[in-house]
Amino acid sequence: MASTELFSVPIPAISSHPGGSIVCTTPAPRVYLLTFTSPNDNRMTPEFCRAFLIALDIIEFEYEPGVVVTTSGIKKFYSNGLDLALAQSTPGFWEDSLYPLFRRFLTYPMPTVALINGHAFAGGIFLAMHHDYRVFTGSGRGFACVNELEFGAPLPPPLTSIFRIKATPLVYRTVVLEAKRFDAKAALEAGIVDAVGELDAVLKLIEDRKLVAKGTTGVYGCLKEGMYKESVALLAAKGSGVPSPSDLVGINKKRKADGQKLLQQWMESQGQKAKL
Repeated sequence: MASTELFSVPIPAISSHPGGSIVCTTPAPRVYLLTFTSPNDNRMTPEFCRAFLIALDIIEFEYEPGVVVTTSGIKKFYSNGLDLALAQSTPGFWEDSLYPLFRRFLTYPMPTVALINGHAFAGGIFLAMHHDYRVFTGSGRGFACVNELEFGAPLPPPLTSIFRIKATPLVYRTVVLEAKRFDAKAALEAGIVDAVGELDAVLKLIEDRKLVAKGTTGVYGCLKEGMYKESVALLAAKGSGVPSPSDLVGINKKRKADGQKLLQQWMESQGQKAKL
């Protein structure tokens, strides 16, 4: 399927990541396909997030309204999520890099479709969930999974709110508290994705739902902002009253230590020896 390259945005290299690029092509009129390639597995670094925001700005402010499709140039991974150590050591990562990207997708003034063509773990599936539609590769390659449970990372409300809005309570429980790995078929049955297939399935979804014209009246982004107001507000919140995932780890450690201390005091008052 022929397509024309419109522009490319570099993803700068940093010490732990070689960088890459986001390339915009047009597989169909007014369909803007953003292909991101950041070896080894499209980790969502601050540089990755900034490059994505620039690409979205270019499309909105330089081209006619249409549909934005995102996919990976790395066959195995749509995105393997965050570099957690980098995220935790980068001041302001959550509120200045990750959350603005998610909020931008959630309020973008034209339809967005994530073509999940490989594994989408943790931050990767959250990125896809902030799109309006999702299509999961039918090749049998890749799983979608919120696996923070498995490596012991908390999920703050700005992240989890999108699943509360877009998934049923039972699916939300399975996603977060069971860390289930969804293949394409299971993701479709759960309502996490809208279709199974490759780029042709994306183009069919766009045509069937007449998505190209949806952003032309100028209110598409406003309508989405109203639909997702809970997530929009949480993603935009800043200040000392908004704990980051790192803060939540510290809060939980303090809660556990305080609880052990109180239990020990109670057991001693009962003449028992605490085994803590």
